[in-house]
Amino acid sequence: MTKFAEAQARFSAALDVLDKVIAQTSGQRQDAKMKAEINALKSERETLFARIATLEEETRVLAGLTEEVEDRLDDAIAEIRDVLAHN
Repeated sequence: MTKFAEAQARFSAALDVLDKVIAQTSGQRQDAKMKAEINALKSERETLFARIATLEEETRVLAGLTEEVEDRLDDAIAEIRDVLAHN
């Protein structure tokens, strides 16, 4: 093998090593980006779960108030009918 061919082989081998390192580094960056995105999504999910819990509690409270108002209206309507029936 000539010196030129040896140098070319070494250069080619060095490029192969460089390509592998670049691929690994790129993969690591992608992994880091994906991990950051996953963490952000997990945080958002926890925030949404908390909001859902708050809304569910508000719904229960409103349902109770609705029932109370319904009962009061029924009583008021009954009293009005009673008064109208006696007049």
